[in-house]
Amino acid sequence: MRKITVPEIRATKTNGRKICLVTCYDYTSATIVEKSDVEMILIGDSMGMTMLGYDGTVGVTPDDIIHHGKAVRRGAPTTFIIGDMPFGSYNETVEQGVHTANRFMMEINCDAIKLEGGRRSAAVVKAIVDAGIPVCGHIGLTPQSSANMGGFKVQGKSMDAANELLADAKAIEEAGAFMIMVEGVPVSVCKYIRDNINIPIIGIGAGKECEAQALVMHDMLGYTDFVPKFAKKYANLGPQMLDAFNAYHKEVTEGTFPSPEYSYNTKVEGLDD
Repeated sequence: MRKITVPEIRATKTNGRKICLVTCYDYTSATIVEKSDVEMILIGDSMGMTMLGYDGTVGVTPDDIIHHGKAVRRGAPTTFIIGDMPFGSYNETVEQGVHTANRFMMEINCDAIKLEGGRRSAAVVKAIVDAGIPVCGHIGLTPQSSANMGGFKVQGKSMDAANELLADAKAIEEAGAFMIMVEGVPVSVCKYIRDNINIPIIGIGAGKECEAQALVMHDMLGYTDFVPKFAKKYANLGPQMLDAFNAYHKEVTEGTFPSPEYSYNTKVEGLDD
């Protein structure tokens, strides 16, 4: 499938086309996404929980994103890939943010980067865009600052809060972002933001009133017992993997694996006479 472009993503704001994104962190999974109809991959800092065993995203580093991102790009050479800028990689200075974004573009060969924050991140978004790098914003439930929100909780549950989110979205749009992720907000709030900005929204836990949708691969494929309310399981791979591991163990302990069909049975002179 031909890679989608930034202008084509922008055009979803007005042409009615719906597109989607999944997270991905490894080569083998990326080769499957590459064969699918999914247009975009996010090398997400969610790898902290799905791949690295952390209880959040804050411990993920730029080197982690780059290490996994290189593998993803090798597996998905023609998929639009967004690199997720982790905590501490852009919130010290604007220059730090541009440096991290440059690394992602050069070392991963990303098509764009994503970073969290509304008005507080507008200056770094503008600087990265000015450096020639496409930026996707991220507002609402922002995992990197979830401690300030009291955990992973729905945001924008009042009109005042909705207006704060809209102000954040407008700031990111004005800074030059081509798209904005809106996470963990009521459907009506996402629609309110959508109707008052001029760039497409990619929603995750924000209802269907968005131009694009995102899901974490491990959630949608059923790798784990816990799945967020907004994540539909399109497969249930965790139990299937467990069954496979147990079946393998059973056959080994019973002496039925490997059977002749899984063995090299070439006759060796002096041993098989």
